[in-house]
Amino acid sequence: MLRGDIVDTNAAFLASDLSDLGFEVVRTVVVGDDMDAIAAALRRALEDSRVVVTTGGLGPTADDVTRDAVAAVVGEDMVPDAGLETTLRRRFASLHRSMPDNNLRQTLLIPSADPIPNENGTAPGWYVKFQDRIIITLPGPPSEMIPMWQNVAREHVSALLPGVTAMRALMTFGIGESTVEEMIRPFYAELPQVRFATYAKSTGVQVHITARSPVAAEADQLADRAAALVLDRLGDAVFGGGGDTLAGVVGALLRRRGQTVGVMESITGGAVANLLTDVSGSSEYFLGGIVAYSRAAKARYGVDERVMDDNGLISPETAESMALAARLQFRADAGLGTTGIAGGQPVEGKPPGTAFIAVAVRDRVEVRAVHRPGQRAGVKSFVAQSSLDLLRRLLESDQ
Repeated sequence: MLRGDIVDTNAAFLASDLSDLGFEVVRTVVVGDDMDAIAAALRRALEDSRVVVTTGGLGPTADDVTRDAVAAVVGEDMVPDAGLETTLRRRFASLHRSMPDNNLRQTLLIPSADPIPNENGTAPGWYVKFQDRIIITLPGPPSEMIPMWQNVAREHVSALLPGVTAMRALMTFGIGESTVEEMIRPFYAELPQVRFATYAKSTGVQVHITARSPVAAEADQLADRAAALVLDRLGDAVFGGGGDTLAGVVGALLRRRGQTVGVMESITGGAVANLLTDVSGSSEYFLGGIVAYSRAAKARYGVDERVMDDNGLISPETAESMALAARLQFRADAGLGTTGIAGGQPVEGKPPGTAFIAVAVRDRVEVRAVHRPGQRAGVKSFVAQSSLDLLRRLLESDQ
């Protein structure tokens, strides 16, 4: 991380979530794999912070010394924990691997620490009570750290704050973060007990709502009222809750309606199909996808050649023909087509980042123009998400 090989996304995630809970985050620090340096950073943090959270340094190797540093600061000796060893050996057995002896380092515990289980890795975390302070140690990989924080540590930390916290989160797509914030800003004064925050993500803009009250029922009522106001203001730009994805929402709509979808992609190169099949149970409604990158491939799979000749490969008309062809090829209830320019050079007189997406549902076809200049991967991702958003809106309006 100090060499710049890894970007510290953990600090941003934790700072955002702690702020939502009502904590003031006063400092984030990056320290190398040196026990004395980590211990010094911990001592300084404990001087002016009630809660200190560390990520990383809980692995089995000699340079994983976060546990050692915490033990030194607290003044306690680490001893093996039989329960942690049993859990660790079971995990290795489930992976059909023998456990190296150095992994036993991950079974060490100090008396003032409660283990935080890790369902996605080998390194348990620690929840340490030290005087009137709390130290939480979590592993570095976000795929391990985030679930451990959300499922265990967060609840303990939230209990340290006065009153009761109620939280809601809404996911939006199709409007930028600054626009979302501007639209909901009047609610800040209307509900001073509620904290609103917006976060731009690759999958849309998330709106966080945090309400605190001495009484749990009142906190819930405040959070529900705030969420209802945001939903009413943002309308169909809201596609779900904080943990929802467009692919998941689209899948739920198709499953509920007993409908199916097929896709034909050019600019997105299979990204739409990948998103759809990332959802468990997608085989119930996703029939298949075609990556038709060239004109010949598009024609081979049913795209009208006269449409392409008259309007160009990158056009609303071609996107519509692709959606119709996809629906026909897979005999699906819905068809989706994407065409555009992900590269850095103009094509057919259109600038980079230009795309057209089309969705055909029953006797309705809608086409959306997308303009998203930037790096190829970012353009493809945004166009793929935009495609799912258009499909979502058509399904919701098709009663």
